[in-house]
Amino acid sequence: MIITIFLGSLLIAMAFGVPIAFSLLISGAALMWHLDMFDAQIIGQNIIEGANSFPLLAVPFFMLAGELMNAGGLSRRIVNFAMVLVGHIRGGLGYVTIVAGCVMAALSGSAVADAAALSALLLPMMVTAGYDKARSAGLIASAGIIAPVIPPSIGFVIFGVAANVSIMKLFLAGIFPGILLGASLWFTWWWLIRKETMTVSPRPSVANIIRATKDAGFAMVLPVIVVGGLKFGVFTPTEAAVVAAVYALVISLVVYREIKIKDIVPLFIAAAKTSSVVMFLVAAAMVSAWIITVVNLPGQVVGLLEPFLDNPKLLMFALMVLVMVVGTALDMTPTILMLTPVLMPLVKAAGIDPVYFGVLFIINNSIGLITPPVGTVLNTVAGVGKVDMDSVTKGVLPFMIAQFAIMFLMVLFPQLVTVPARWLIGY
Repeated sequence: MIITIFLGSLLIAMAFGVPIAFSLLISGAALMWHLDMFDAQIIGQNIIEGANSFPLLAVPFFMLAGELMNAGGLSRRIVNFAMVLVGHIRGGLGYVTIVAGCVMAALSGSAVADAAALSALLLPMMVTAGYDKARSAGLIASAGIIAPVIPPSIGFVIFGVAANVSIMKLFLAGIFPGILLGASLWFTWWWLIRKETMTVSPRPSVANIIRATKDAGFAMVLPVIVVGGLKFGVFTPTEAAVVAAVYALVISLVVYREIKIKDIVPLFIAAAKTSSVVMFLVAAAMVSAWIITVVNLPGQVVGLLEPFLDNPKLLMFALMVLVMVVGTALDMTPTILMLTPVLMPLVKAAGIDPVYFGVLFIINNSIGLITPPVGTVLNTVAGVGKVDMDSVTKGVLPFMIAQFAIMFLMVLFPQLVTVPARWLIGY
């Protein structure tokens, strides 16, 4: 009955077009009312406490860093760098998309920002070169969702806070799985275009390669600073976000000079608006998390799935399928906030490494950004690239299947995540 009331009130509110944050508040209040323990003061306290977290400060600073990178020309220089590396290969613009997506993922941590930038920069070029527009849009969307997996990742920050798992370990453990997601796109693109006739760009000269590398050098240094600083304990993930924002501001303002003083305030406002949506979602979800804990909903779920506890791989498979289903209807942040307090006790009871689970959980939620009908990144690519939603959905399917295949390969072989993570962070 408790699960029915919680999910029923949540889905009904969403069906009436209530924003997800307010729907979470409504579902929490409905459950409190049903249990005869409704108290507006408790709701207010949990909302305030939900946002009162030092690690969550990383979210607005990474958002700001992403805004500065796109406006300051860092993203464009990364695309140009990828172009001189692989643009001359047959189907080269597709490989440019993949390389640029992986590198930009290490800059912003936002799938929507990366997908928007790649759509604006590369989709017109791919269409002009004779590439199938739907397939190209699908590839761009799939490359964009690597951003929440390769650090710095806003998804890892939110999960780390909700699950009380080290964000630094999550960041470093996500590097190799993110590269594998990019490799799956590379292979899928090669397979799809192997028999097609395409325009091939001329091989760049050594001078052009050196020029593009030098031009993108300052942008390429940022991931090294962030990952290196985390690896050697120079700063925390929150401090890394501040470093990324300040670095992007200085490079865009002083070195590349594509941002003027008058542009700074609008960029700060845009980052604040985006951050406020995420932060309010986190705060509202704390009400539901509190009532879920009070009624011992995780304990009931553990009881239901107790037969799977002796087989961690089977349990992980079941959990990934559950997250896949939820991801088709909900965006990434609310899915993390809703499912984390329910699933983490189950993960711990089964003896599954929380960092390993967190990486797969975020990968699954990231792929959910390109699963119809909601698919935030799909909508972004369709809007920026002026492609109808049906075409983008059709184009993304082979790439989405490849990324899900990699995810389930990690379920079967956890060493794909744990071994590189152990090498990087020694856990």
